[in-house]
Amino acid sequence: MLEWRAARAEGREPTTDLREVVNAILYVARTGIAWRYLPHDLPPHTTVYGYFQAWEADGTAEEIHDTLREQLRKKKGRRILPTTAVIDAQ
Repeated sequence: MLEWRAARAEGREPTTDLREVVNAILYVARTGIAWRYLPHDLPPHTTVYGYFQAWEADGTAEEIHDTLREQLRKKKGRRILPTTAVIDAQ
């Protein structure tokens, strides 16, 4: 079990599937709904939001984003780090 998850569970066996938590976070991001209106086939909104808050606070969300971006750029044959940036200062 991951160290951070073990600390969060405080000795209890985890009952929430992390894949379902990620699915719920992506659902909120895609649809723009409020957390409390998550469909009932996903984990409870309080659980999902708790994981989201923790991952934002400890940098996990940013690390996942960076890793996925690097994998996509590598797959497309690009350099891992972008060499150009666009800044819009209206």
